[in-house]
Amino acid sequence: QVQLVESGGGAAQAGASLRLSCVASGLPFSSYHMGWFRQAPGKEREFVASIIWNGASKFFADSVKGRFTISRDNGKNTVYLQMNSLKSEDTAVYYCAADLAGGMAKSLYQYWGQGTQVTVSS
Repeated sequence: QVQLVESGGGAAQAGASLRLSCVASGLPFSSYHMGWFRQAPGKEREFVASIIWNGASKFFADSVKGRFTISRDNGKNTVYLQMNSLKSEDTAVYYCAADLAGGMAKSLYQYWGQGTQVTVSS
């Protein structure tokens, strides 16, 4: 059974940093592309960042470029989202997702975590 478990969310002030983690189990992690998505209240789930299976390529939404970074540790079955210079508009539930192909569209991802709340106050 595939499980993706996010952690690291919480409350932060604008300008602060948070690091999200997502631990995967039940799948050959090093073969999977990983993505981070977020969903704010009343809005659609949107792409944030993704990383291919070996970490060689990374992709970011325009809204987070230069502030967020994504990385992975295949030895720990974990993907990270480092969020710096947080803004109030980053407030959302953040989800990690896994797929053999991946990409920027949420419809491409086969497996999803339960999400972790990030709340940024100004």
